[in-house]
Amino acid sequence: MTPDSGYDTCSASNGEEALEVLKKEKPDLVTLDLQMPNETGTRFYRNMTKDKSFKNTPVIVISGLPGKHLAVSKPLAVFDKPIDRDALLEEIKKAIG
Repeated sequence: MTPDSGYDTCSASNGEEALEVLKKEKPDLVTLDLQMPNETGTRFYRNMTKDKSFKNTPVIVISGLPGKHLAVSKPLAVFDKPIDRDALLEEIKKAIG
């Protein structure tokens, strides 16, 4: 996100790093690409939700893969790549203000 959107963000370059960042930063919402180095987005999601601290963290799936809406249970939203930034920000605002 750009600074003018009003949200602090963090990122990870692969699935293993994403789990570390998740535990360190404790985000209010996760945007999840289903194709990540060292880990699939689906596997990351399963690992994330095994931890009671993150079980109810909203997830927005972003992917160019077919069937992406089936990758995680109850995603907040699902977006195709390339992403519509305004639509993404609208979903984030609905979820966390």
